[in-house]
Amino acid sequence: MSEAIRRLVQGVVDGSLSDDELAEWLRDVFDEGLSEQDTVTLTEAMRDSGDVLEWSSDISDLVVDKHSTGGVGDKVSLVLAPALASCGLKVPMISGRGLGHTGGTLDKLESIPGFSVEMGISGIREQVEGIGVAMVGQSDALVPADRRMYAMRDVTGTVASIPLITSSIVSKKAAEGLSALVLDVKFGRAAFMPEREHAEELARSLVDAANGMGIATTAVLTSMEQPLGCAIGNSLEVLESVETLCGRGPEDLEELVCVQGGLLLQATGLAAGFEAGAVMIHDSLHDGSAFQRFREMVQAQGGDASVLDSDASLTRGLGLMGPELNTTELSSGSAGWVEDIDAMAIATACLGLGAGRTRLGDIVDRAVGAILEVQVGDRLEVGEPWMVLYHRGEMDRGVLEGLLGSITLSDEEVVPKSRIAEVFE
Repeated sequence: MSEAIRRLVQGVVDGSLSDDELAEWLRDVFDEGLSEQDTVTLTEAMRDSGDVLEWSSDISDLVVDKHSTGGVGDKVSLVLAPALASCGLKVPMISGRGLGHTGGTLDKLESIPGFSVEMGISGIREQVEGIGVAMVGQSDALVPADRRMYAMRDVTGTVASIPLITSSIVSKKAAEGLSALVLDVKFGRAAFMPEREHAEELARSLVDAANGMGIATTAVLTSMEQPLGCAIGNSLEVLESVETLCGRGPEDLEELVCVQGGLLLQATGLAAGFEAGAVMIHDSLHDGSAFQRFREMVQAQGGDASVLDSDASLTRGLGLMGPELNTTELSSGSAGWVEDIDAMAIATACLGLGAGRTRLGDIVDRAVGAILEVQVGDRLEVGEPWMVLYHRGEMDRGVLEGLLGSITLSDEEVVPKSRIAEVFE
């Protein structure tokens, strides 16, 4: 079976395997699944279908990355990567463009004027060796088998196959030449896999495959019922990321950054344990070192770092978003403690404003989005704003109607819960 899988992947890349043959195989995997060992073999073959980053022996044990299955307001990568670099790790973060309510990591970074996500293998290696971090797009040379297989999965309705998802994600991370990897697998109404048991199945599959390839891997199962942090939208999420890098971010975002960073520092031996690693990440956010590393990365990749320099969020916002946006406040009609904020409703609203894409060719408006003025556990009084929408032109009535009932208040005080449900090794 292993040799047959390797031949199949080779046929995907060189074109000797027809679309009909590939479609039939994908449907078989979707229906029957793959064993753990066959999933590892598939992932290795996909990794080896293109270039693989190699590192010198003095830093190879320090090369790490993270992957998230995505969520509303999920800007963890923008904060975590420079924080890890400031703590001594090397982060060649190769990302994609998002489909859905807002753009992916690349779209967020391109909110910064001049920032380029295009970089070849040698450029990635040089920058990571120099300043410890690069955040770039996937090149044609990395995992070429995945592009054809993913496109065929889309047209054959086999996207939701756990072994195929696993091989797609892990092969791209393995091509970075990683020593350790942390995975943020989300569940909840605004997650790729809403049901916790399905997200847990994916998390275990990802961990098993990556560990089977020699990458020390941990998965963090996290809730995506409410938006992460307060900012939703590409430029707005960059602004919140900068605030977090300066020690002023929302607690739920900082928690995920510190936990995931602590796990990677433990895995590479730079911290004696997870808790010590989390403290190191926390300190980097509050002593300025993580922000400084982010600023160096922006400059190295052609971005205008001056838009990050002011302590005033408004000044940064005008530099990133432009002054031509309009704002609409949503106010509370009653008083109480915030019990719930529907992440899916907020995501749909931001997509309606133009913050995301439904097809890969869609143009993203990086300036529009939303800022939550409250989070779960906060107190709201009658008439107080709970969200501000940033939009162009007149506010779309359909967007506003979709937000009706998206915030729930309680007469009793609400204690917010940690987003972290479980950790898998």
